[in-house]
Amino acid sequence: MLNQVFEAILPILAVPVALIIGALILLLLRANPGVAFTALVQGAVGSTFSVTQTLVKATPLLLVGLGITIAFRGGVINIGGEGQIIVGALSATALALSFSQWPGAILLPLCLLVGTLSGALWGAVPGVLKARLGVNEILSTIMMNAIALQLSNYLLRGPMIDPAEIEAGTRIAQSALLPRQAWLPRLVPQTLLHAGSILALVMAVLVYIFLWRTTIGYRIRAVGLNAQAARYAGIPVPVYQALAITLGGAFAGLAGAVEVMGVQRRMLEGLSGGYGFSGIVAALFGNLHPLGTIPASVLFGGLLVGADKMQRAVQVPSAFVDTLMGLIVLFVVSSRIWAVRRARRRETYE
Repeated sequence: MLNQVFEAILPILAVPVALIIGALILLLLRANPGVAFTALVQGAVGSTFSVTQTLVKATPLLLVGLGITIAFRGGVINIGGEGQIIVGALSATALALSFSQWPGAILLPLCLLVGTLSGALWGAVPGVLKARLGVNEILSTIMMNAIALQLSNYLLRGPMIDPAEIEAGTRIAQSALLPRQAWLPRLVPQTLLHAGSILALVMAVLVYIFLWRTTIGYRIRAVGLNAQAARYAGIPVPVYQALAITLGGAFAGLAGAVEVMGVQRRMLEGLSGGYGFSGIVAALFGNLHPLGTIPASVLFGGLLVGADKMQRAVQVPSAFVDTLMGLIVLFVVSSRIWAVRRARRRETYE
């Protein structure tokens, strides 16, 4: 029992260890770690606006993290979150602008659904390539990211560019503003916190039920735990691996639709904001568990928000937070490997 508790809290210890190493790096940069970390915390949770901004950042991280959790539990690695976010946002934007006269009761959920399905389709491509041809999903998902980025660049500079930008001669790569009935409601006035945050929490609970309380979820986890044993039990391994990547893409596509409908309210360059990669960090820190990904997403959302204030306070690059996140991932993954090896040694001696 004590061993299980220790192994459960071990990933949490990655945060203070990473902060200690981060403090050493700050000293090398001739910055005061105390001032830096105080500014980081204040920037993340120091006011109502800061807290809401943290939750806004946590929302796409949670949605992407849920998709990553499903994929990793299925024994496949989805690095295509960035592209899936972009495709989901593009699809939701195109639908909202094409049917701008539709009532919100129809248009809003339909945009979310289209964004989800578009992300699923984008994820299904590497899934099918892996299932049918054995193509490495890491390479294929990364390549799909590049394709999505170029597709976005083309559309936002051509067919989907805001007509007002053409008239003004500025030609900024962005779409027209979405119709109001396609906007996600704001939860707190004068902030960006929107109803997508609640949707993400609901999705986390549903993913937990799906993975641990349904037959399909059980089979996905069985494939991830031991593909050979799952195959021997009659589970079509390639099918469930492809399904895992497809579902991962669906949640990333939903994240893109939520971001464009709840925060930006128009499609523009850089909308993905690196959430496709940061979501992997949140999922790993949450121990690849849907409910564990919730606090992990809030933590990393706070790091992203607090980075700006820390940069102003001690004059260090905001990319320093990326270094902290990388250190946390390093220690989390190391702790997982150590825990697995420790468990195997116990089984051997027993």
